[in-house]
Amino acid sequence: MNQRTNVGRKLVQVGKEEEKRYEIRLTTSLDVARFLIMQGDAFRGHDESSTSLNKGTFREMVDWYKDKVEIVKAAYEKGYKNCQMLSPYVQKDLTKACAEEVMSVIMDEIRGRKFSVLIDESRDVSIKEQMSVILRFVNDEGKVMERFLGLQHVESCTAIALKETLVRMLSSRKLSISMLRGQGYDGASNMRGEFNGVQKLIRDENPYAFYVHCFAHQLQLVVVSVSTSSADIADFFNYVPLIVNTVGASCMRKDVLLAKHHDVLLEKIENGEIMTGRGLNQESGLARPGDTRWGSHLKTLLRILVMWEAIIDVLEIVKKDSVKPACTGGALGLIGKMESFDFVFIMHLMIELLGMIDILSRALQRKDQDIVEAMHLITDVKDSLQDIRENGWESLLKKVKTFCEKNEIEVPDMDEEINIRGTSRRRKQKVTNMHYYHVEIFLVAIDAILTELNHRFSEISSELLVCMACFNPKNSFSNFNVDKLMRLVEIYAEDFDIGELALLPNQLKSFVNRATRTQEFLGCSELEKVADV
Repeated sequence: MNQRTNVGRKLVQVGKEEEKRYEIRLTTSLDVARFLIMQGDAFRGHDESSTSLNKGTFREMVDWYKDKVEIVKAAYEKGYKNCQMLSPYVQKDLTKACAEEVMSVIMDEIRGRKFSVLIDESRDVSIKEQMSVILRFVNDEGKVMERFLGLQHVESCTAIALKETLVRMLSSRKLSISMLRGQGYDGASNMRGEFNGVQKLIRDENPYAFYVHCFAHQLQLVVVSVSTSSADIADFFNYVPLIVNTVGASCMRKDVLLAKHHDVLLEKIENGEIMTGRGLNQESGLARPGDTRWGSHLKTLLRILVMWEAIIDVLEIVKKDSVKPACTGGALGLIGKMESFDFVFIMHLMIELLGMIDILSRALQRKDQDIVEAMHLITDVKDSLQDIRENGWESLLKKVKTFCEKNEIEVPDMDEEINIRGTSRRRKQKVTNMHYYHVEIFLVAIDAILTELNHRFSEISSELLVCMACFNPKNSFSNFNVDKLMRLVEIYAEDFDIGELALLPNQLKSFVNRATRTQEFLGCSELEKVADV
Protein backbone atom coordinates (compact mmCIF):
# COMPACT_ATOMS: atom_id res chain seq x y z
CA MET A 1 0.00 0.00 0.00
CA ASN A 2 1.22 3.51 -0.85
CA GLN A 3 1.97 5.14 2.48
CA ARG A 4 1.46 8.61 1.01
CA THR A 5 -2.20 7.83 0.25
CA ASN A 6 -2.88 6.03 3.55
CA VAL A 7 -6.10 7.48 5.09
CA GLY A 8 -4.88 7.06 8.63
CA ARG A 9 -1.66 8.90 7.90
CA LYS A 10 -3.53 11.79 6.31
CA LEU A 11 -5.89 12.01 9.28
CA VAL A 12 -2.94 12.19 11.66
CA GLN A 13 -1.32 14.87 9.51
CA VAL A 14 -4.52 16.93 9.33
CA GLY A 15 -5.04 16.45 13.06
CA LYS A 16 -1.59 17.80 13.89
CA GLU A 17 -2.06 20.78 11.58
CA GLU A 18 -5.44 21.57 13.13
CA GLU A 19 -4.01 21.17 16.61
CA LYS A 20 -1.33 23.74 15.74
CA ARG A 21 -3.94 26.14 14.36
CA TYR A 22 -6.05 25.60 17.49
CA GLU A 23 -3.05 26.46 19.66
CA ILE A 24 -2.50 29.69 17.69
CA ARG A 25 -6.16 30.71 18.06
CA LEU A 26 -6.17 29.89 21.76
CA THR A 27 -2.92 31.79 22.37
CA THR A 28 -4.25 34.79 20.44
CA SER A 29 -7.48 34.90 22.44
CA LEU A 30 -5.55 34.46 25.68
CA ASP A 31 -3.09 37.27 24.83
CA VAL A 32 -5.95 39.64 24.01
CA ALA A 33 -7.82 38.66 27.18
CA ARG A 34 -4.73 39.24 29.34
CA PHE A 35 -4.19 42.66 27.80
CA LEU A 36 -7.81 43.74 28.35
CA ILE A 37 -7.76 42.44 31.93
CA MET A 38 -4.56 44.33 32.66
CA GLN A 39 -6.06 47.53 31.21
CA GLY A 40 -9.39 47.00 32.97
CA ASP A 41 -11.28 47.32 29.68
CA ALA A 42 -14.62 45.75 28.74
CA PHE A 43 -14.58 42.71 26.46
CA ARG A 44 -18.03 42.68 24.90
CA GLY A 45 -19.75 44.90 22.33
CA HIS A 46 -23.42 45.67 21.70
CA ASP A 47 -23.34 43.88 18.34
CA GLU A 48 -20.72 41.16 17.79
CA SER A 49 -22.09 39.85 14.49
CA SER A 50 -19.80 39.52 11.47
CA THR A 51 -21.46 42.54 9.79
CA SER A 52 -21.07 44.84 12.80
CA LEU A 53 -18.82 47.89 12.44
CA ASN A 54 -17.72 47.53 16.06
CA LYS A 55 -17.84 44.02 17.49
CA GLY A 56 -16.47 44.97 20.90
CA THR A 57 -12.90 45.39 22.12
CA PHE A 58 -12.06 41.69 22.36
CA ARG A 59 -13.14 40.68 18.85
CA GLU A 60 -11.86 43.90 17.27
CA MET A 61 -8.41 43.31 18.79
CA VAL A 62 -8.40 39.72 17.52
CA ASP A 63 -9.28 40.99 14.03
CA TRP A 64 -6.48 43.57 14.28
CA TYR A 65 -4.10 40.80 15.36
CA LYS A 66 -5.11 38.70 12.33
CA ASP A 67 -4.47 41.58 9.94
CA LYS A 68 -0.98 42.12 11.34
CA VAL A 69 0.19 38.48 11.65
CA GLU A 70 -0.30 36.24 8.62
CA ILE A 71 0.06 32.94 10.48
CA VAL A 72 -2.68 33.99 12.90
CA LYS A 73 -4.95 34.99 10.03
CA ALA A 74 -4.42 31.60 8.39
CA ALA A 75 -5.16 29.78 11.65
CA TYR A 76 -8.59 31.43 11.82
CA GLU A 77 -9.43 31.11 8.13
CA LYS A 78 -8.42 27.44 7.80
CA GLY A 79 -9.54 26.32 11.24
CA TYR A 80 -12.90 24.86 12.19
CA LYS A 81 -15.57 27.56 12.27
CA ASN A 82 -17.12 26.07 15.38
CA CYS A 83 -13.83 26.37 17.27
CA GLN A 84 -12.71 29.96 16.71
CA MET A 85 -12.17 30.63 20.46
CA LEU A 86 -14.13 33.90 20.27
CA SER A 87 -17.45 33.13 21.94
CA PRO A 88 -18.55 34.88 25.17
CA TYR A 89 -18.21 31.56 27.01
CA VAL A 90 -14.59 31.24 25.91
CA GLN A 91 -13.93 34.84 26.95
CA LYS A 92 -15.33 34.12 30.42
CA ASP A 93 -13.35 30.89 30.74
CA LEU A 94 -10.13 32.65 29.79
CA THR A 95 -10.85 35.45 32.26
CA LYS A 96 -11.52 32.97 35.06
CA ALA A 97 -8.36 31.04 34.20
CA CYS A 98 -6.31 34.26 34.37
CA ALA A 99 -7.92 35.15 37.69
CA GLU A 100 -7.09 31.74 39.14
CA GLU A 101 -3.48 31.99 38.01
CA VAL A 102 -3.14 35.44 39.59
CA MET A 103 -4.84 34.26 42.78
CA SER A 104 -2.47 31.28 42.92
CA VAL A 105 0.51 33.64 42.87
CA ILE A 106 -1.07 35.82 45.58
CA MET A 107 -1.74 32.81 47.79
CA ASP A 108 1.88 31.67 47.39
CA GLU A 109 2.93 35.15 48.56
CA ILE A 110 0.74 35.14 51.65
CA ARG A 111 0.80 31.48 52.65
CA GLY A 112 1.77 31.09 56.32
CA ARG A 113 1.88 34.85 56.99
CA LYS A 114 -0.17 36.98 59.32
CA PHE A 115 -2.52 39.30 57.43
CA SER A 116 -5.25 41.91 57.84
CA VAL A 117 -8.47 42.46 55.89
CA LEU A 118 -9.96 45.62 54.41
CA ILE A 119 -13.65 45.21 53.65
CA ASP A 120 -15.91 47.52 51.69
CA GLU A 121 -19.44 47.50 50.33
CA SER A 122 -20.01 47.47 46.59
CA ARG A 123 -23.20 47.43 44.54
CA ASP A 124 -23.46 46.19 40.98
CA VAL A 125 -25.82 47.57 38.33
CA SER A 126 -28.61 45.29 39.55
CA ILE A 127 -28.36 46.88 43.04
CA LYS A 128 -27.07 43.66 44.58
CA GLU A 129 -25.10 44.08 47.78
CA GLN A 130 -21.55 42.80 47.42
CA MET A 131 -18.70 42.58 49.86
CA SER A 132 -15.23 43.33 48.52
CA VAL A 133 -12.24 42.02 50.45
CA ILE A 134 -8.60 43.14 50.28
CA LEU A 135 -5.75 41.41 52.09
CA ARG A 136 -2.76 43.30 53.48
CA PHE A 137 0.45 41.55 54.56
CA VAL A 138 4.23 41.94 54.71
CA ASN A 139 6.27 40.04 52.12
CA ASP A 140 9.76 38.53 52.35
CA GLU A 141 11.34 41.89 51.53
CA GLY A 142 9.58 43.63 54.42
CA LYS A 143 7.22 45.54 52.14
CA VAL A 144 3.53 46.00 52.88
CA MET A 145 1.49 44.40 50.09
CA GLU A 146 -2.21 44.76 49.29
CA ARG A 147 -3.98 42.11 47.25
CA PHE A 148 -7.60 42.00 46.11
CA LEU A 149 -9.23 38.74 47.24
CA GLY A 150 -12.56 39.15 45.47
CA LEU A 151 -16.19 40.27 45.44
CA GLN A 152 -18.87 38.19 47.09
CA HIS A 153 -22.63 38.70 46.80
CA VAL A 154 -24.30 38.78 50.22
CA GLU A 155 -27.98 37.88 50.38
CA SER A 156 -28.24 38.89 54.03
CA CYS A 157 -26.56 41.91 55.58
CA THR A 158 -26.66 40.67 59.17
CA ALA A 159 -23.39 40.62 61.09
CA ILE A 160 -23.43 36.82 61.33
CA ALA A 161 -24.00 36.42 57.58
CA LEU A 162 -21.22 38.89 56.70
CA LYS A 163 -18.80 37.19 59.08
CA GLU A 164 -19.62 33.75 57.64
CA THR A 165 -19.14 35.10 54.11
CA LEU A 166 -15.71 36.46 55.04
CA VAL A 167 -14.67 33.20 56.71
CA ARG A 168 -15.91 31.24 53.69
CA MET A 169 -13.89 33.44 51.30
CA LEU A 170 -10.75 32.98 53.41
CA SER A 171 -11.29 29.24 53.82
CA SER A 172 -11.75 28.78 50.07
CA ARG A 173 -8.16 30.04 49.71
CA LYS A 174 -6.94 27.95 52.65
CA LEU A 175 -6.49 31.02 54.84
CA SER A 176 -7.31 30.73 58.52
CA ILE A 177 -9.02 33.47 60.50
CA SER A 178 -6.59 32.63 63.32
CA MET A 179 -3.87 34.34 61.25
CA LEU A 180 -5.88 37.57 61.05
CA ARG A 181 -4.21 40.49 62.84
CA GLY A 182 -6.27 43.49 61.75
CA GLN A 183 -9.65 44.54 60.35
CA GLY A 184 -10.77 47.70 58.60
CA TYR A 185 -14.18 48.53 57.15
CA ASP A 186 -15.73 51.28 55.03
CA GLY A 187 -16.83 54.02 57.42
CA ALA A 188 -19.66 55.36 55.23
CA SER A 189 -20.98 52.04 53.95
CA ASN A 190 -24.67 51.17 53.97
CA MET A 191 -23.58 48.07 55.88
CA ARG A 192 -21.55 50.07 58.42
CA GLY A 193 -23.73 49.09 61.36
CA GLU A 194 -23.55 45.43 60.42
CA PHE A 195 -19.76 45.66 60.02
CA ASN A 196 -19.59 46.89 63.61
CA GLY A 197 -21.09 43.54 64.60
CA VAL A 198 -18.73 41.65 62.27
CA GLN A 199 -15.61 42.99 63.93
CA LYS A 200 -16.93 41.93 67.35
CA LEU A 201 -17.76 38.42 66.12
CA ILE A 202 -14.28 38.08 64.65
CA ARG A 203 -12.65 39.43 67.83
CA ASP A 204 -14.63 36.90 69.85
CA GLU A 205 -13.05 34.15 67.76
CA ASN A 206 -9.65 35.81 67.36
CA PRO A 207 -8.84 38.51 69.96
CA TYR A 208 -5.75 39.61 68.01
CA ALA A 209 -7.76 40.78 64.98
CA PHE A 210 -7.83 44.42 66.11
CA TYR A 211 -10.05 46.93 64.33
CA VAL A 212 -8.48 50.19 63.12
CA HIS A 213 -10.38 52.74 61.06
CA CYS A 214 -8.85 53.62 57.70
CA PHE A 215 -7.24 57.05 58.15
CA ALA A 216 -7.56 57.86 54.46
CA HIS A 217 -11.35 57.64 54.59
CA GLN A 218 -13.29 60.88 54.62
CA LEU A 219 -14.57 61.49 58.15
CA GLN A 220 -17.00 64.15 56.98
CA LEU A 221 -19.13 61.49 55.35
CA VAL A 222 -19.24 59.61 58.62
CA VAL A 223 -20.29 62.77 60.43
CA VAL A 224 -23.08 63.40 57.95
CA SER A 225 -24.34 59.83 58.24
CA VAL A 226 -24.19 59.94 62.02
CA SER A 227 -25.91 63.30 62.18
CA THR A 228 -28.87 61.82 60.36
CA SER A 229 -29.65 60.07 63.63
CA SER A 230 -31.69 63.24 64.19
CA ALA A 231 -34.74 63.31 61.91
CA ASP A 232 -34.53 67.11 61.60
CA ILE A 233 -30.90 67.05 60.47
CA ALA A 234 -31.68 64.21 58.07
CA ASP A 235 -34.50 66.33 56.64
CA PHE A 236 -32.10 69.26 56.29
CA PHE A 237 -29.63 67.23 54.24
CA ASN A 238 -32.48 66.03 52.02
CA TYR A 239 -33.30 69.63 51.11
CA VAL A 240 -29.72 70.79 50.42
CA PRO A 241 -29.31 68.92 47.09
CA LEU A 242 -32.84 70.01 46.05
CA ILE A 243 -31.80 73.64 46.49
CA VAL A 244 -28.56 73.12 44.57
CA ASN A 245 -30.27 71.24 41.74
CA THR A 246 -33.11 73.76 41.41
CA VAL A 247 -30.80 76.78 41.32
CA GLY A 248 -28.31 75.14 38.96
CA ALA A 249 -30.79 73.30 36.72
CA SER A 250 -29.90 75.37 33.64
CA CYS A 251 -27.14 77.60 32.36
CA MET A 252 -29.54 80.56 32.48
CA ARG A 253 -30.22 80.04 36.17
CA LYS A 254 -26.51 79.71 36.88
CA ASP A 255 -25.86 82.99 35.07
CA VAL A 256 -28.62 84.70 37.04
CA LEU A 257 -27.20 83.28 40.28
CA LEU A 258 -23.73 84.61 39.51
CA ALA A 259 -25.12 88.00 38.50
CA LYS A 260 -27.20 88.27 41.68
CA HIS A 261 -24.26 87.18 43.81
CA HIS A 262 -22.05 89.76 42.09
CA ASP A 263 -24.56 92.50 42.89
CA VAL A 264 -24.74 91.38 46.52
CA LEU A 265 -20.94 91.40 46.83
CA LEU A 266 -20.70 94.91 45.38
CA GLU A 267 -23.33 96.16 47.79
CA LYS A 268 -21.53 94.61 50.77
CA ILE A 269 -18.19 96.02 49.67
CA GLU A 270 -19.70 99.49 49.34
CA ASN A 271 -21.23 99.18 52.82
CA GLY A 272 -17.91 97.99 54.26
CA GLU A 273 -19.36 94.63 55.32
CA ILE A 274 -16.64 92.63 53.53
CA MET A 275 -13.08 93.35 52.46
CA THR A 276 -11.67 93.26 48.95
CA GLY A 277 -8.35 91.81 47.96
CA ARG A 278 -6.62 89.30 45.80
CA GLY A 279 -8.22 85.88 46.17
CA LEU A 280 -11.14 87.19 48.23
CA ASN A 281 -14.70 86.59 47.08
CA GLN A 282 -13.42 84.95 43.91
CA GLU A 283 -15.07 81.54 44.14
CA SER A 284 -18.75 81.37 43.32
CA GLY A 285 -21.29 78.80 42.18
CA LEU A 286 -22.92 75.98 44.08
CA ALA A 287 -21.27 72.59 44.49
CA ARG A 288 -23.40 69.47 44.72
CA PRO A 289 -22.82 67.48 47.90
CA GLY A 290 -21.79 63.91 47.19
CA ASP A 291 -21.14 60.83 49.29
CA THR A 292 -17.76 60.23 47.65
CA ARG A 293 -16.42 63.77 47.21
CA TRP A 294 -14.16 64.98 49.99
CA GLY A 295 -15.39 68.11 51.71
CA SER A 296 -18.42 68.35 49.44
CA HIS A 297 -21.03 68.81 52.18
CA LEU A 298 -19.05 71.49 53.98
CA LYS A 299 -18.26 73.24 50.71
CA THR A 300 -21.91 73.24 49.67
CA LEU A 301 -23.12 74.62 53.00
CA LEU A 302 -20.50 77.37 52.96
CA ARG A 303 -21.57 78.38 49.44
CA ILE A 304 -25.23 78.48 50.49
CA LEU A 305 -24.30 80.68 53.45
CA VAL A 306 -22.22 83.08 51.35
CA MET A 307 -24.66 83.21 48.42
CA TRP A 308 -27.83 83.24 50.54
CA GLU A 309 -29.43 86.38 49.08
CA ALA A 310 -28.59 85.39 45.50
CA ILE A 311 -30.06 81.90 45.95
CA ILE A 312 -33.30 83.29 47.38
CA ASP A 313 -33.54 85.75 44.46
CA VAL A 314 -33.05 82.97 41.88
CA LEU A 315 -35.69 80.81 43.57
CA GLU A 316 -38.08 83.78 43.48
CA ILE A 317 -37.44 84.12 39.73
CA VAL A 318 -38.09 80.40 39.22
CA LYS A 319 -41.31 80.68 41.22
CA LYS A 320 -42.59 83.64 39.16
CA ASP A 321 -41.38 82.79 35.67
CA SER A 322 -41.66 79.00 35.48
CA VAL A 323 -44.47 77.70 33.25
CA LYS A 324 -44.49 74.34 35.03
CA PRO A 325 -46.60 74.22 38.21
CA ALA A 326 -44.23 71.61 39.66
CA CYS A 327 -41.26 73.99 39.32
CA THR A 328 -43.26 76.88 40.76
CA GLY A 329 -44.41 74.81 43.72
CA GLY A 330 -40.95 73.35 44.24
CA ALA A 331 -39.29 76.77 44.32
CA LEU A 332 -41.98 78.09 46.68
CA GLY A 333 -41.42 75.16 49.04
CA LEU A 334 -37.63 75.62 48.99
CA ILE A 335 -37.94 79.32 49.79
CA GLY A 336 -40.21 78.49 52.70
CA LYS A 337 -37.75 75.87 53.93
CA MET A 338 -34.70 78.13 53.65
CA GLU A 339 -36.46 81.04 55.38
CA SER A 340 -37.24 78.93 58.43
CA PHE A 341 -35.34 79.14 61.70
CA ASP A 342 -34.86 75.35 61.66
CA PHE A 343 -32.95 75.42 58.38
CA VAL A 344 -30.74 78.34 59.38
CA PHE A 345 -29.98 76.85 62.80
CA ILE A 346 -29.00 73.41 61.44
CA MET A 347 -26.97 75.00 58.62
CA HIS A 348 -24.86 77.02 61.07
CA LEU A 349 -24.48 74.03 63.41
CA MET A 350 -23.34 71.66 60.67
CA ILE A 351 -20.91 74.21 59.21
CA GLU A 352 -19.28 74.51 62.63
CA LEU A 353 -19.13 70.75 63.23
CA LEU A 354 -18.10 69.80 59.70
CA GLY A 355 -15.47 72.54 59.74
CA MET A 356 -13.82 70.97 62.77
CA ILE A 357 -13.92 67.47 61.28
CA ASP A 358 -12.60 68.80 57.96
CA ILE A 359 -9.34 69.87 59.62
CA LEU A 360 -8.91 66.38 61.08
CA SER A 361 -9.91 64.69 57.86
CA ARG A 362 -7.38 66.61 55.76
CA ALA A 363 -4.64 65.87 58.27
CA LEU A 364 -5.39 62.15 58.35
CA GLN A 365 -5.34 61.94 54.55
CA ARG A 366 -1.75 63.12 54.35
CA LYS A 367 0.52 60.26 53.39
CA ASP A 368 3.37 61.71 55.44
CA GLN A 369 1.20 62.17 58.54
CA ASP A 370 2.94 61.12 61.74
CA ILE A 371 0.73 58.66 63.64
CA VAL A 372 1.51 60.17 67.03
CA GLU A 373 0.63 63.63 65.77
CA ALA A 374 -2.55 62.21 64.21
CA MET A 375 -3.57 60.79 67.59
CA HIS A 376 -2.99 64.23 69.14
CA LEU A 377 -5.19 65.79 66.43
CA ILE A 378 -7.98 63.32 67.14
CA THR A 379 -7.78 64.11 70.85
CA ASP A 380 -7.83 67.84 70.08
CA VAL A 381 -10.97 67.47 67.96
CA LYS A 382 -12.69 65.42 70.65
CA ASP A 383 -11.79 68.08 73.24
CA SER A 384 -13.03 70.86 70.93
CA LEU A 385 -16.33 69.07 70.37
CA GLN A 386 -16.73 68.60 74.11
CA ASP A 387 -15.97 72.30 74.65
CA ILE A 388 -18.61 73.31 72.09
CA ARG A 389 -21.06 70.97 73.78
CA GLU A 390 -20.49 72.60 77.15
CA ASN A 391 -19.78 76.22 76.19
CA GLY A 392 -20.74 76.77 72.55
CA TRP A 393 -24.53 76.92 72.70
CA GLU A 394 -24.93 80.63 73.49
CA SER A 395 -22.51 81.83 70.80
CA LEU A 396 -24.11 79.59 68.15
CA LEU A 397 -27.61 80.75 69.04
CA LYS A 398 -26.49 84.39 68.92
CA LYS A 399 -24.92 83.86 65.49
CA VAL A 400 -28.09 82.22 64.17
CA LYS A 401 -30.33 84.99 65.55
CA THR A 402 -28.12 87.68 63.99
CA PHE A 403 -28.32 85.95 60.60
CA CYS A 404 -32.10 85.60 60.87
CA GLU A 405 -32.61 89.26 61.80
CA LYS A 406 -30.41 90.36 58.92
CA ASN A 407 -32.38 88.25 56.42
CA GLU A 408 -35.81 88.96 57.96
CA ILE A 409 -36.37 85.39 59.12
CA GLU A 410 -38.69 84.94 62.09
CA VAL A 411 -36.97 83.86 65.31
CA PRO A 412 -39.20 81.75 67.57
CA ASP A 413 -39.74 82.54 71.24
CA MET A 414 -37.35 80.16 72.99
CA ASP A 415 -39.59 79.95 76.07
CA GLU A 416 -42.69 79.01 74.08
CA GLU A 417 -43.89 75.44 74.51
CA ILE A 418 -44.36 73.26 71.42
CA ASN A 419 -45.46 69.69 70.80
CA ILE A 420 -42.61 67.21 70.57
CA ARG A 421 -42.13 66.63 66.86
CA GLY A 422 -43.03 63.18 65.64
CA THR A 423 -45.60 62.58 68.39
CA SER A 424 -49.39 62.84 68.30
CA ARG A 425 -50.89 66.15 69.43
CA ARG A 426 -53.40 64.25 71.51
CA ARG A 427 -50.60 63.03 73.77
CA LYS A 428 -49.81 66.67 74.59
CA GLN A 429 -46.10 66.07 75.12
CA LYS A 430 -44.67 69.56 75.13
CA VAL A 431 -41.20 71.05 75.42
CA THR A 432 -39.89 74.58 75.03
CA ASN A 433 -38.22 75.75 71.83
CA MET A 434 -35.03 76.15 73.85
CA HIS A 435 -35.14 72.48 74.86
CA TYR A 436 -35.93 71.38 71.32
CA TYR A 437 -33.05 73.23 69.63
CA HIS A 438 -30.55 72.76 72.45
CA VAL A 439 -31.22 69.14 73.42
CA GLU A 440 -32.97 67.51 70.44
CA ILE A 441 -30.66 68.95 67.77
CA PHE A 442 -27.52 70.60 69.20
CA LEU A 443 -26.62 68.00 71.82
CA VAL A 444 -27.84 65.01 69.81
CA ALA A 445 -25.62 65.95 66.83
CA ILE A 446 -22.50 66.55 68.92
CA ASP A 447 -23.00 63.41 71.03
CA ALA A 448 -23.47 61.29 67.91
CA ILE A 449 -20.21 62.59 66.45
CA LEU A 450 -18.30 62.09 69.70
CA THR A 451 -19.63 58.55 69.98
CA GLU A 452 -18.58 57.76 66.42
CA LEU A 453 -15.10 59.22 66.91
CA ASN A 454 -14.63 57.29 70.16
CA HIS A 455 -15.71 54.13 68.36
CA ARG A 456 -13.42 54.65 65.37
CA PHE A 457 -10.44 55.67 67.47
CA SER A 458 -10.94 53.55 70.56
CA GLU A 459 -8.39 53.41 73.35
CA ILE A 460 -6.99 50.06 72.25
CA SER A 461 -6.67 51.01 68.56
CA SER A 462 -5.08 54.36 69.49
CA GLU A 463 -2.58 52.62 71.77
CA LEU A 464 -1.85 50.13 69.01
CA LEU A 465 -1.08 52.90 66.52
CA VAL A 466 1.06 54.89 68.96
CA CYS A 467 3.11 51.78 69.73
CA MET A 468 3.57 51.05 66.03
CA ALA A 469 4.68 54.65 65.48
CA CYS A 470 7.84 53.80 67.44
CA PHE A 471 9.12 52.11 64.28
CA ASN A 472 9.01 55.40 62.36
CA PRO A 473 12.59 56.05 61.17
CA LYS A 474 12.08 59.81 60.72
CA ASN A 475 14.55 62.07 62.51
CA SER A 476 16.87 59.20 63.41
CA PHE A 477 14.13 57.10 65.03
CA SER A 478 13.13 59.91 67.38
CA ASN A 479 9.87 58.10 68.26
CA PHE A 480 11.66 54.86 69.17
CA ASN A 481 10.58 53.65 72.61
CA VAL A 482 11.45 50.19 73.92
CA ASP A 483 8.72 50.23 76.57
CA LYS A 484 6.00 50.98 74.01
CA LEU A 485 7.34 48.32 71.68
CA MET A 486 7.25 45.80 74.50
CA ARG A 487 3.67 46.86 75.12
CA LEU A 488 3.00 46.08 71.45
CA VAL A 489 4.47 42.64 72.08
CA GLU A 490 2.04 42.20 74.99
CA ILE A 491 -0.88 43.13 72.73
CA TYR A 492 0.19 40.46 70.22
CA ALA A 493 1.39 38.01 72.88
CA GLU A 494 0.54 34.89 70.86
CA ASP A 495 3.08 35.79 68.18
CA PHE A 496 6.08 35.62 70.56
CA ASP A 497 7.45 32.81 72.70
CA ILE A 498 9.00 33.19 76.16
CA GLY A 499 12.56 32.94 74.86
CA GLU A 500 12.04 35.75 72.37
CA LEU A 501 10.45 37.96 75.03
CA ALA A 502 13.51 37.67 77.26
CA LEU A 503 15.93 38.71 74.50
CA LEU A 504 13.79 41.29 72.73
CA PRO A 505 14.45 44.43 74.88
CA ASN A 506 18.22 44.22 74.39
CA GLN A 507 17.79 43.38 70.70
CA LEU A 508 15.63 46.47 70.22
CA LYS A 509 18.18 48.70 71.97
CA SER A 510 21.00 47.25 69.88
CA PHE A 511 19.01 47.82 66.70
CA VAL A 512 18.26 51.49 67.36
CA ASN A 513 21.87 52.17 68.44
CA ARG A 514 23.13 50.66 65.21
CA ALA A 515 20.47 52.39 63.11
CA THR A 516 21.27 55.86 64.46
CA ARG A 517 24.97 55.37 63.66
CA THR A 518 24.55 53.84 60.20
CA GLN A 519 24.45 56.18 57.21
CA GLU A 520 22.01 54.00 55.25
CA PHE A 521 19.43 54.21 58.03
CA LEU A 522 19.77 57.97 58.45
CA GLY A 523 18.29 58.59 55.01
CA CYS A 524 15.18 56.50 55.70
CA SER A 525 11.88 58.34 56.09
CA GLU A 526 9.55 55.32 55.94
CA LEU A 527 9.56 51.94 57.65
CA GLU A 528 9.45 50.23 54.26
CA LYS A 529 12.81 51.81 53.42
CA VAL A 530 14.32 50.29 56.57
CA ALA A 531 13.52 46.84 55.19
CA ASP A 532 15.55 47.66 52.07
CA VAL A 533 18.70 48.55 54.02
